[in-house]
Parts: sequence; C-alpha cells; structure tokens
Amino acid sequence: MKLDTTPRLADPDAIFALLVEAHRGLDAAASRRLDARLVLILANHIGEDAVLRQAIALAQNPVTPTGSA
Repeated sequence: MKLDTTPRLADPDAIFALLVEAHRGLDAAASRRLDARLVLILANHIGEDAVLRQAIALAQNPVTPTGSA
C-alpha cells in the first residue's frame, strides 16, 4: 500500500482547531505526550509498516508544491 497524501478532510481548519483545543492548558511535556499517544493510535489504525515508513519519511523531509521545505 502507498501513502495517500490526497487531501481528504472535509474541514481541515476544524480539525486543526480541534488539535489546538486538545493541547489547551497542557504544559510542554503533557503536550508531547498527547501528540505521541495520538500518533501511536493513528499508526495502529493505519496498520501498514510500509505506509508508516513513508509517512515518517515525509514528516522528516516535508516538501511543498514549490519543492522547498
């Protein structure tokens, strides 16, 4: 399976706001723990090592449409 980076969120701004709200009131360490738990939950949902490796590589080396990070 190949990583699908096609935009699929109906309302990405609402999801961003939800993520921001989930971090409200957390100190830096608690915020990192929340992010780590969320990543592991979503990684389990994906369940494909190859897809997760592609996602990690993309996150480590993001590319914009113009080709710059």
